[in-house]
Amino acid sequence: MNRIRLNRGWVFFTFLFPGFLISAYALDVPTRYIQDDSPVRISVKNTWLTEAPGKVLEKSPSVYTLAGGDRIQIRAEGARDECTIILARELEGTFPGWAQGSWILTRRKDTGGPKRIRIFLRSDPYMYVQFRPLAEDKSLMDVVLYDAYVVRSQPLGIPFERLLVIPVEDALKTAGAFFPRRYFDPDPGMYRDLREFIGRVRQRLPELQFRDDGAIDENGRYVLINTLEAQDGMEGLNCSGFAKWIVDGILRPHTGKRLSVPPLKEPFGDRTSSFSEFYERLRDPFFGLDWTRNLAGQAGSSLRSPDFGVLEEIEVQQGKFVSMIQRNREGSSIRAYPGFLRNAGFGSEGLHPLLYTLAIDEPGFIYLASVNNETGPAPRMRQHFHVAVLIPYFTETGNFCIALFESAAETSFANFKVRYPGHYINLVRIPVDGVFDP
Repeated sequence: MNRIRLNRGWVFFTFLFPGFLISAYALDVPTRYIQDDSPVRISVKNTWLTEAPGKVLEKSPSVYTLAGGDRIQIRAEGARDECTIILARELEGTFPGWAQGSWILTRRKDTGGPKRIRIFLRSDPYMYVQFRPLAEDKSLMDVVLYDAYVVRSQPLGIPFERLLVIPVEDALKTAGAFFPRRYFDPDPGMYRDLREFIGRVRQRLPELQFRDDGAIDENGRYVLINTLEAQDGMEGLNCSGFAKWIVDGILRPHTGKRLSVPPLKEPFGDRTSSFSEFYERLRDPFFGLDWTRNLAGQAGSSLRSPDFGVLEEIEVQQGKFVSMIQRNREGSSIRAYPGFLRNAGFGSEGLHPLLYTLAIDEPGFIYLASVNNETGPAPRMRQHFHVAVLIPYFTETGNFCIALFESAAETSFANFKVRYPGHYINLVRIPVDGVFDP
């Protein structure tokens, strides 16, 4: 086992920031305090990083220990026309290659030319920074979160060869403000209210049952949304009625009352035309859009001020990425992501990274989702046909999670994505403070 000596003082920083001890599997540290592995890379540059790919692929894995205690396994893997040299940090006795601090160089098999350096700043295989060669004295930087490029091809004034050996923190500093460090350094303490809110919702779920067209009115009666008549037989909530139950639980502790059903069905925003008015009466295509917007408008107005109940405040209309990695059986490619579409929202394929960036940029909100797609007989129209409640948050140990509630039950985000490929999701935001009493 090889040992590279580093400044031992760095290891103590992990105990000075208890609010930042975060990771999916172990205790990650703030990105600035990841133990520097550049001495290892310098020592193996000629034997691993620039050696002929054929010789590198013949090498057996080697383990190094940093002065701060982290262990690194260096290994090489070949695939198709690439040779990958992996400096994998240890994680629970294994070296998966994506634990915090892991550093990966990918080269061409035939010429040995460099293609990219990929660095994992959190113990999450779907979040990384990568550098690519551009010119003799320049490189490019990408930042990828859950297959979305929040930074794509940002030029940096540093030769790619220098990136092989300098500390990761020095490489990130060359990007300055173009590197969005906040996405890699969440503070779990900021999501305490959300975690408490989720726990309270879960406690109350056993009270509920599903019923088509069901909701609870301002008087606490189970009614049918369409007619406002009292439910007979089994009482319950549908997806829209359940979203109202959630919002009532947020508002009632502050206002002392539940919301009335009829105003939630009223049009909200400019979402129709003279051509579609007839079909709107026939098909009611905007029901889910109007319902969620009205709920969010009521919440913003009641919890903050009327200024926070307008469409521009309640609706998520901006994304932080314009391209995504598309994966299929043949491999992967990069394609443009259309972003926000008025009265439709965002493509479901980008929902995961969108919710991640929202969780970082505006903690303390939950989101009502109106699922929609173009459907029906001619003329085809966009139909908002399902409502769900999405809550992106970080656990106490820093894991990113998305709680999903719909139709009087808790389901899974993974299942939600599988159910609605190619659909659009319109999101409206609602502030929460941890209190919940429907």
